[in-house]
Amino acid sequence: MELNRRNFFYLSGVLASAIGLAGSWDAVKGLLKTSKEKREPRHKENPFVSDGKSLVAVVGGRDIKRMIKDSVSLIGGFDKLDVQRKTILLKPNIVSGRKSPTTTNPEVVKAMASILYEEGAKEVIVGDMSALLRLPTKENMEKTGIKRAAEEAGARVVYFEDYDWIEVSLPSGKYLNKIAVSEWIFKANRIVNLPVIKTHRSATYSICLKNFVGATHFRQRPYFVDSGHWEEVVSEINLAYTPDLNIVDGTKIMVEGGPWKGQERETNLIISSGDRVAADVIGLGIIKAFGLWEKVVSISTWKQRQIKRAIEIGIGARNRDEIKLLTASLDNSQEFKKLIEKVKENIN
Repeated sequence: MELNRRNFFYLSGVLASAIGLAGSWDAVKGLLKTSKEKREPRHKENPFVSDGKSLVAVVGGRDIKRMIKDSVSLIGGFDKLDVQRKTILLKPNIVSGRKSPTTTNPEVVKAMASILYEEGAKEVIVGDMSALLRLPTKENMEKTGIKRAAEEAGARVVYFEDYDWIEVSLPSGKYLNKIAVSEWIFKANRIVNLPVIKTHRSATYSICLKNFVGATHFRQRPYFVDSGHWEEVVSEINLAYTPDLNIVDGTKIMVEGGPWKGQERETNLIISSGDRVAADVIGLGIIKAFGLWEKVVSISTWKQRQIKRAIEIGIGARNRDEIKLLTASLDNSQEFKKLIEKVKENIN
């Protein structure tokens, strides 16, 4: 099912007038663009595996750059990503202008961009598109500090609403049979997903799978497609692409409420994996450890609707036996060790 095009155009105009999006009519016009070309899904094999298992690393500490480096080293290293002389797209969560953990920590963006240049990347692009009622993305990147952080690391910042869309067919979809995604998903040689860990009133939680929604056209956003199957739509959207690496911001997380605001906790960790589902499972285990968000606490991690649908359509680990969890603490934190023990219990 897909929102009727005429109704979408009308709704966008009404919203722009009603909520007075400052200086954003150009952004709204950008959202009304139709796809200029069609392509097959951007699929790639996960290189971060061992003995048939998806590797997931969790590193605790306060030195973000070292945490990222060490976590990627644990799953096989940046050589497996092959970034030399490549254009790399970093996709953080910039849903609004609220700071971390509503959005990705700008220091995680800065550290990741800096590391990629050190690894020989030709150019690093930081891009996203905020929620419809929170446009334009440029203002949100400025408010959160992500624009400044990215540019300090030498990255180029782009706002997806300013660019073209590419139509991708989703033959395995039940709720979607096609989707329009940002042209940057295909222009970049590599994509690094940079989500934050947070709870979500409509989608239960938002980590790797949910983060791709920010690179899709509003016509196929979950609330326009099927509000009764938010989570399944989120999973099916991910049929359009495979990120080359997921670096999950767990420096500060949201453990209740969300996505705009809720109960926050400092967990001071980074998760790295080539498998979106496996990374989400570990992130869910972390949320569950705090015992506050009933939507996560009350059921098995593997029965979460995003996870179930993702498994059904074959885009990640199918059970605990297909994940190998690797951990390290830079400061030998006992709190980190206790948290990891809870996570292990929560993902079985």
